[in-house]
Amino acid sequence: MQPADTPDTPPSSLAAVMLAAGVGTRMRSRIPKMLHRIGGRMLAAHALRAVTALHPQTVIVVIGHQADEVRAALGKAYTYAVQEPQLGTGHAVEVALPYVPDDIQTVLVAFSDTPLLTADTLRTLVATHIRQKARVTLLTTVLTDPAQYGRIVRDDAGHVVAIIETKLATPVQLAITEINSGVCCYDAAWLRINLPRIQTNPTGEKFLPDLVAMALADVPDGGTWPVAAVVTDPIEAMGVNDRVQLAAAEAALRARTLDRLMRSGVTMRDPQTTHIDDTVTVGTDTVIEPGCVIRGTTMIGDDCTIGPYALVTDSAIGDRCHVVSSSLNGATMEADTDCGPYSRLRAGAVIVSGAHIGNFVEIKNARIGAHTAVGHVSYLGDATVGANVNIGAGTITANYDGTPIKKHTTIDDDAFIGSDTVLRAPVHIGAGATTGAGAVVTHDVPDGTLVVGVPARPQPPKTQR
Repeated sequence: MQPADTPDTPPSSLAAVMLAAGVGTRMRSRIPKMLHRIGGRMLAAHALRAVTALHPQTVIVVIGHQADEVRAALGKAYTYAVQEPQLGTGHAVEVALPYVPDDIQTVLVAFSDTPLLTADTLRTLVATHIRQKARVTLLTTVLTDPAQYGRIVRDDAGHVVAIIETKLATPVQLAITEINSGVCCYDAAWLRINLPRIQTNPTGEKFLPDLVAMALADVPDGGTWPVAAVVTDPIEAMGVNDRVQLAAAEAALRARTLDRLMRSGVTMRDPQTTHIDDTVTVGTDTVIEPGCVIRGTTMIGDDCTIGPYALVTDSAIGDRCHVVSSSLNGATMEADTDCGPYSRLRAGAVIVSGAHIGNFVEIKNARIGAHTAVGHVSYLGDATVGANVNIGAGTITANYDGTPIKKHTTIDDDAFIGSDTVLRAPVHIGAGATTGAGAVVTHDVPDGTLVVGVPARPQPPKTQR
């Protein structure tokens, strides 16, 4: 790719048009194509992220198929133009053009199904367009197998002189490997005049590449060449039209994400078996062991060890934590905590600094206090557990009685919960209290009290620890 330049005109002179109206038939999905996800974001969100990094004065998203659903998913940050019916890319930009402010000098057209384009590449495209004073500037790439893509034909001086579709190409032109990605920039004033002049094809559609021939129709003598081009990496130009290409884009984005994290100071023991969303942040000197899947808005601190075989989604993990072969979803582990193997922290689980969550433990909507140990085979749901509490193996909070609202359990500091204790919520275990092994606790336990039995009953002071 050519080196990035700084545009010679301010961002306020730039408008971006994102095409997102297509049906996406080849996806064979009830979900609009641009709302399918890779790396933790929708396809369209990746493309819009790159475009908005250029700070255009306005971003116009052209929608059509399932327009209301697409608009709701992408949010209110953009201007929307509805293309109905969908009659080609030229028609789509024609629908968007009334929303482009009059003072705009450059119009960037991008596609919602090219999620791997970077902001740096788009900056280079815009800067080249402005510097060369072109009417049209194309983003092209080179493929070993151009297949059905339109070939970029250049003259001996390297100027673009045509885009030739495969079905119209000569054998010599079919050997050309440079193709049109579809992403392009236009001189806004020229576009306003010439876009309505695109001829409608026999199917009633208008296509943007036809503007290239129109721009070349009257090359000024001694002036700047009217069509410029920037060559980018094939990965960035990759479009997504079906599930196979969706998987390929996911793999490419994953490789880019892992490379970025490793270069920032994260150790990946086996990148080939590690899947991390582009939305995840990981701190310095953290080690990701083989077989981990880390998704969504997850944030992991410094000096952690994650895995092997951890599944972490939308969770916050502090510094110096260890997660071994466990699942976290919407959970928080503060600094210096550990979890696993084979445990599950569900939504609302908060593990306070110094706490230990052992093997085969499930925590849901519960706060586990500092230096508390939940060592083995326990379920704590809808609970508040204080500091320095021991939770014996097999302990459960019985928080569901058939009514919609789950009942809460509170265990105060320094309590000792014996193995196989059942805490029938709502119930409150006082500070320093003890439950005997196998106790079924159905009433609150005062501070410092020992309860045993089924149902659990307080013991005389002489038998208490």
